[in-house]
This record gives sequence, C-alpha cells and structure tokens, in this order.
Amino acid sequence: MEGRIANSRLLLFVAFVLVSLASDVIARRIPAAPPCDFPAIYNFGDSNSDTGGISAAFWRIPPPYGVSYFRRPAGRNSDGRLIIDFIAEHLGVPYLSSYLDSIGTNFRHGANFATGGSTIRRQNESIFENGISPFSLDIQTMQFDQFRARTGELYHPGELKLMQDNHFSARKLPRPKEFSRALYTFDIGQNDIAAGFRKLTMPQLRAAIPDIVDQFGAAVTRLYQQGARAFWIHNTGPIGCLPAAMFYVRNLNKPGFFDKYGCIRSHNAIALEFNRQLKARVTTLRAELPHAALTYVDIYSAKYHLISNTKIYGFSNPFKICCGHHKNNVHVWCGQRVVINSSEILGASCGSPATCISWDGVHYSQAANQWIANHIANGSFSDPPMPVANACFKR
Repeated sequence: MEGRIANSRLLLFVAFVLVSLASDVIARRIPAAPPCDFPAIYNFGDSNSDTGGISAAFWRIPPPYGVSYFRRPAGRNSDGRLIIDFIAEHLGVPYLSSYLDSIGTNFRHGANFATGGSTIRRQNESIFENGISPFSLDIQTMQFDQFRARTGELYHPGELKLMQDNHFSARKLPRPKEFSRALYTFDIGQNDIAAGFRKLTMPQLRAAIPDIVDQFGAAVTRLYQQGARAFWIHNTGPIGCLPAAMFYVRNLNKPGFFDKYGCIRSHNAIALEFNRQLKARVTTLRAELPHAALTYVDIYSAKYHLISNTKIYGFSNPFKICCGHHKNNVHVWCGQRVVINSSEILGASCGSPATCISWDGVHYSQAANQWIANHIANGSFSDPPMPVANACFKR
C-alpha cells in the first residue's frame, strides 16, 4: 500500500513538473505581452486575504501572529505575509491597507475590503457566536462604492482647495481615473461552505451553492458597473485538508472518510462542486461583461498539490499545526492563554514555522502562502493561463 501511494505521489509530482516546463516553453515561444502596470489593487475576501480589517473592527489579532515577518501582529491570520501580500510584491505595489483601519493607512495604491470570517452570502448571525463577519461580500462592495465616490468628491476642485487649506494631503488617496485600471482580486467562499457544514445537511448545502455563486456574480457585476475591468478570482481551497477540520468530526474510522492524503473526502467534494459552479459563473460573466478581463485561479489545485507533496517541497506533515496547543482533546488556539486544572496553557508558536503548511489549523503559514503565490502568479493555475501581471488582457 505504501509503495502504491509513493508511486502515485511521484507520478503527480512528475506531471506537475511537466506542466510547469510546458508553461515555460510556451512562454518562450509566444511573445510576452507587456505588463499591465496596475496602479492599485482592490481586494475582497475573508481571512485568507484580510490584512487588518477584522482586527481593526473588533479585536486585535494577538502575538505570535506576524512573528516571522512583521515581528508583531499585523492584522493577518498567519505568522507573516499572505498570498495577497506576495501578489502585491509581484506587481510592485505596497501592501494593502485595510479599508476599516484608521491608523497608519495608505490607500494610494489600493485598499483591502476583506475581513476574517466574511462570507459571500449574509449569514444573519453574530461574529460573537461563530466567528462570522458582518462584512459579507455585498457589504464589501458597498464599502468600495463609498470609497470610490468619496475619493472622487475629494478631488473636486473646491474640495481639493479646502483640503490644501487645511493641510490635508491627497498623497494617500487613489487618483479617480485609476480605478478603471486597477486589479480587483477575490478570495472568498470558504466560510460559506464552513457555515453550511455547521447548519445544513450535505444535500441542503449542495442546493445552496447556486445562490452563493449567483451572489458572487452579482458582486462582480456591481464592480464592473463602477468601472472595474480586470478581475483575478481565486476559487476556494481544499477545506477538508485543514487540520482543524479533524477536531470535531465523527466517523473518523468510517471506510472512505479520508482520501489517500488524509483529507476529509466529503468536505473537499463540496469545495470542488462550489469551484465547478464558480468557474461556470465566471465563464458566463465573460459574456455578460464584454469589456472585462476575468481570470479564474485554481487555488484548490495549487494548495492540494502542496499538501500532497510536502516533503518534496521541504515542508513537514501537512496536518501539523505550528501555533496552538491541541492535545488530548484540549484545544488552545494560537495566541490564547487558558487555565486548565490550575495550569496555564499557552497557544504558542512552534520553533520552525517555515517548515509548516498550517500556521494555526485554519490558515496557512507564510512559507506556504509564498509557495502558493509563486505558483499562481505565473498563470500556471489560471483560466485563461494568464500571469497576474497580464490580468488586464482578455484572451
């Protein structure tokens, strides 16, 4: 059995390498298009791309979050940078300030409307109950509408003179004409699925997916109507491979419950169905929004490939949680302090976050985020196969 698994992994790895080599050959044969020179990025999503929104709106994310790069909590659910940070680096723009943050923000090159716990559909429940953010995707797009409108008002000649008279600088605001040239990125949907696991049966959750996807399409259309043209859309990752998914499930010994890599098969099946319908919706959006360039990014495949080939890429057990204490059914989450039987237990960081895929059981480490970002930025996991630097072009 172990030999068959090892051979399967080797074949998967070889296939991945061949695809990468083919992409490189194609790139050399076809003249590269000039980069789009995006002046800004506007991001919408959940904790996978939140750079400080939920931390500003409710409670600050505690140490040791941020320890590997920022050396302090930086509003990110990781030990360091997220995929959106690496995309910003790749495009040569600063890290995105959260729209909700009031201190030290700079919106000259974009804004981040993502918040941890966000969903596409409103869940009608409090963040204090199950961690669901009140800032669902429709609210995030409304915030963008206001951000864009108020920015335009401030650049009105009369308002601009008033700002100058009051020593207010416009250097930290985007230029109105640049909104249509910006890149609009999305990474959201995971929490809709997670909420479905908690509240719905599997058939009910499957039946809900078309409406979730339609609401996503409505958000993209709304941004298009406001002038957005270049869209970079991540699908959802293999939620059944999250270590925290194992904590509260039953039937762990049921045959076929796990796939050959140790992920929960039924959870990943729902994620794949969501992704199938999301990709189909993106295809219809291309017809409905004739001036838009929409790139669908298969984050699921990138993450699943990494999880199923950890040792090849220098990572440890993909189900090892770096930060937190999870032993003997005692769960102390990353950064928490809990007293149990008169003893304080700290959810501390492991000694080598760079070798872990999972940072806190739900979110990826900086090292994993960087690996994923490097492998999606060149277009290897995109439809059409477009590098993020060329995402303004239709194909």
